[in-house]
Amino acid sequence: MPLPPPSPPAFTRTIALPSQEATERLASALARVLLPGDVVSLGGDLGAGKTTLARAVIRALTADPDEEVPSPTFTLVQTYDTPSGAVWHFDLYRLCCPDEMLELGWDEAIGTAIVLVEWPDRLGPLAPADRLELTLAVTGPSSRTAVLTYGKHWYNRCESLPA
Repeated sequence: MPLPPPSPPAFTRTIALPSQEATERLASALARVLLPGDVVSLGGDLGAGKTTLARAVIRALTADPDEEVPSPTFTLVQTYDTPSGAVWHFDLYRLCCPDEMLELGWDEAIGTAIVLVEWPDRLGPLAPADRLELTLAVTGPSSRTAVLTYGKHWYNRCESLPA
């Protein structure tokens, strides 16, 4: 039986986020390095700050701090036009199976837009291998830790993010 191909090397970086403002600063820095075709998976428990981070990324990309960015929990996807290109924000919490992603325009978004995905575990085999995984964990009433996992395609961009 042949062995599976080796996984690409993964790098990990942990960033302390002592406040919501620190989370928003990370989101703003991340927005500056995102390119069309990028997929950022946002993991973490309920209340970890996935939507807060996504909202801050989108506001930074639109250059509008007052941009209305509702949680796509019920709509499952929201799209935005930004100077950097289209942004698709998926919240897959209520998704039953990966096949439902095709009905949401997944094929249209991948490769052409900046894609933010909350609850990325629901993607199953549709999860692109070359994505930035950003997992948030609650460490206090307003503090979080962000763990970034990424391959070589993301290395320079992730290493440039403030600690």
